[in-house]
Amino acid sequence: MAGKVLTGKIDPSRIRLTEIPHLPSEIIEGFRELGDASSAVSDALDYIGVAGAVASSTLISVIPGATLVGHALTLRNMKRNGDIHLAARERNSQTAEVEAHNLAGKDDVLVIQGVAGISNMGGIGAQMGKRQGEVGAIIDGGFRDVADMRRLGYPVWSTERTPLTGKWRIEAVEINGPVTICGIRVNPGDLVVADDTGVCFVPIAHAAEVLEYARKKTAAEQRKSERIAAGASIVELAGGKS
Repeated sequence: MAGKVLTGKIDPSRIRLTEIPHLPSEIIEGFRELGDASSAVSDALDYIGVAGAVASSTLISVIPGATLVGHALTLRNMKRNGDIHLAARERNSQTAEVEAHNLAGKDDVLVIQGVAGISNMGGIGAQMGKRQGEVGAIIDGGFRDVADMRRLGYPVWSTERTPLTGKWRIEAVEINGPVTICGIRVNPGDLVVADDTGVCFVPIAHAAEVLEYARKKTAAEQRKSERIAAGASIVELAGGKS
């Protein structure tokens, strides 16, 4: 952890990595050039035999129309035991969202295996994250301060929204270790692609292969769309004889 100044919000032994792996910038930009890419990326994941897609009905975007491409910076939370009201009076927080933002950099996505019914992230954290270079967050669990996220232009995809603070209800277990998001295993550095259709998690080792397939898929669909607009018959489009 040399060179990293930590906030002390979590035991350093619970931080697996202070710097996550990053893909070459041309791969990140390649995915961004695809636009709303989750469908093509999901098809590519099917092709290579990797489960990684989650529907937007499960992970819902707080900013309609937003897209996101970046590297997973992971945080795993669990529900905390003890007297919530005593913890609140004593200001005894065991969350570590701030430490995660502290470790974030350009093109990172905060990916939280969170707690249901409780906020795992709020508006102040989003402001910190955006300043650090984060492009958004994915949360299996709740978050709050919806208006702040929209005002900041910090997109979040989550399973829940709630005003109930996690400060006294959540304990941070680990930063930058493996997490499970809606049944999908995500490792730090994995590629995250999200839009209005859904969220895809691409293992970093497969990112270049997925990009190549997604480009071909997008180009083929564009050609077919142009043929539809030009008046090609359904039989022609289906590959049959006219």
